[in-house]
Amino acid sequence: MSNRMDYMGPLKNILLATDGSEYSEGAIKEAIYLAKSCIEKLSVIYVLKINPELETEGQKIVERMEIAAKEHLDRIRKMAAQDNVECEVIVRRTDQPYKAIVEEAGKIKSDVIVMGRRGRTGLKKILMGSVTAKVIGYSPCKVLVVPKDSEIKVDNIMVATDGSKYCEAAEREAISMSKRCYPKVKKTFAISVAPAGSDLPRAQANVERVMEKAKEQGVEIEPLTIVGRRYEMILKAAKDRNADIIIMGTYGRTGIEKLLMGSVSERVVGLSQCPVLVVKA
Repeated sequence: MSNRMDYMGPLKNILLATDGSEYSEGAIKEAIYLAKSCIEKLSVIYVLKINPELETEGQKIVERMEIAAKEHLDRIRKMAAQDNVECEVIVRRTDQPYKAIVEEAGKIKSDVIVMGRRGRTGLKKILMGSVTAKVIGYSPCKVLVVPKDSEIKVDNIMVATDGSKYCEAAEREAISMSKRCYPKVKKTFAISVAPAGSDLPRAQANVERVMEKAKEQGVEIEPLTIVGRRYEMILKAAKDRNADIIIMGTYGRTGIEKLLMGSVSERVVGLSQCPVLVVKA
């Protein structure tokens, strides 16, 4: 039995968000895999980023975009059909792609949005302009972000916590995933980063609490407490320990500027080498 099988548990609705670029490739494969594991139909949304001026003055450009969208969606349908997965495709025209994705997720009551991430183009640009970051901020459900060349194996799971209520859902998700995938999972890590040495006791208390919760479910957690910048230490620990997936919480809708400039989750998503599952409180 594959250690990837049903790693997210039972899902009723999956929404794959794709922009037709190479950065969507990992997300496409992962969404089809998840759909094959647990549902009959995969919802796929392709957003044509069109502003009103382009629509009125550049009809030929719009037509070319529509043809490219159709070709891309036809390719996804063929890929999915090979795994006996049916696709329902949605094409939306808008100048705010993240809103279309979030609205569709709410409409179909999606359990998870699966999407890719643009390349590392500078942290500031990632945080200020990323559709992915905005989807995470406003999504009504969890979001699985898959870098283009990634495949989730779930050999090593890492959950990041700061002890806040926003991380509790991520902790539960990590414990549940580890239990579900046993005995294939080799290690499950809980990391809490202390900004300064004086914060170490609190960080240690955070991971000890996760360990206790896991123990109740028969899951063993390896604790990690590190001093440093939160997102940098999480990324370093994930790389050093060959994490296949990072699970995190997010602070939700707190004003998009504050969310994108200050969120550890968005920075980890923007720079991680492995997939990141962001779980909403």
